[in-house]
Amino acid sequence: MRRGIIAPVTRPSAPAHHLRDLARLRRVRDRIDREYAKPLNVEELAGGVHMSAGHLSREFKLAFGESPYSYLMTRRIERAMALLRRGDLSVTEICFMVGCSSLGTFSTRFAELVGVPPGVYRREAARATKGMPACVARQVTRPVRMKSVRNEEAAATEPSLG
Repeated sequence: MRRGIIAPVTRPSAPAHHLRDLARLRRVRDRIDREYAKPLNVEELAGGVHMSAGHLSREFKLAFGESPYSYLMTRRIERAMALLRRGDLSVTEICFMVGCSSLGTFSTRFAELVGVPPGVYRREAARATKGMPACVARQVTRPVRMKSVRNEEAAATEPSLG
C-alpha cells in the first residue's frame, strides 16, 4: 500500500450480511422454543443477537411470517394444548406454567389460535385424542391461525410491501 493513501473500507456483501442476519434470527427462534415459559420480550431477544428491537421484529416477520411475540405466543399455546389434553391441571395453572402472566390474555389468544376457549378445548381434545400416541395427537391438534378482528385491523393499517 502506498503511503498517504487510505485503504477503502469494505463492508460485507449483501448476501453475506443477509446470511448472518438469518443465523441470528434462527438463534432467536431457537431461544423462544427453549425458553417459551420464561418472561421474554423483544428488546431482550434483540440484545442477545446484537440487533435493535425494531430491526429484529421486521426481519423476524419477513423470515418466519410472524412477529417474535406472535411466535412466542404460538409456542405457549401449543404447549398449553398438550397440557390441556392431559387433563390433570386447571386452565389457570397451565396459563402460568407456559409463561403467560394474564389469564385473560392467555384465554383470548388461545381462542384466536385454536378456535375455542381452553376449557372447551380440554373437554373436546381429551375425548378426540384418547388412546392416540402423544406425537400423533400433537400433530393432529396443532393450532391453526384463526383470523381475528384485531389481525384484520392490523393488516389494514400496515403498508403494503408489494
